[in-house]
Amino acid sequence: MAQNHVATGHERIETNNFLMIVLILLTAAVGGIVEIVPLYFQRSTTQPVEGLKPYDALQLAGRDVYIREGCYNCHSQMVRPLRSEILRYGPYSVAGEFVYDHPFQWGSKRTGPDLHRVGGRYSDDWHRLHLRNPRDLVPESNMPAYPWLEKAAIDPPSIAPRMKALRVVGVPYSDDDIAKSADAVKGKTELDALVSYLQVLGTALKNKAN
Repeated sequence: MAQNHVATGHERIETNNFLMIVLILLTAAVGGIVEIVPLYFQRSTTQPVEGLKPYDALQLAGRDVYIREGCYNCHSQMVRPLRSEILRYGPYSVAGEFVYDHPFQWGSKRTGPDLHRVGGRYSDDWHRLHLRNPRDLVPESNMPAYPWLEKAAIDPPSIAPRMKALRVVGVPYSDDDIAKSADAVKGKTELDALVSYLQVLGTALKNKAN
């Protein structure tokens, strides 16, 4: 005489699609909370490193150009804590360097080199030539040229609202910084702004080390 099969708890989960989905989502949520929430209470991840300053008006405009042109698709901004990385780029990245970045530009793609320690490595003129036509300086480069940036002017009134928005999420811009932002970018091009942004990347920790 056949006996009735009694499903175990594990078998019930495996054969019930809805229950399986709910438990997977619950497990992922709990795991995420356990890993992420403590970071909000660690000083090393919430406090800026010594010497870190918010982007000035021109650097902030350059960062927007960097994001708009999709530079993060080919360049990361995080030096990994590996000997080969440190020898090539300099001190590895720490969370305190990015507390004013919303969003941060870490990335993982390296079609081009890491840019986090590029600040001060080359002259302004080098960056300008490189952005106009990368192959003039690096013949094997597959980076596209950005000649239009030197003809595109920064819109001065657009900077203050960006600073105000960033201040809401904790970037310490003063009323004076915001009031002077339009004058700081007046007559500047997007090329000027992008070069200014590149020249500040990673400099807080590098300057401290020096």
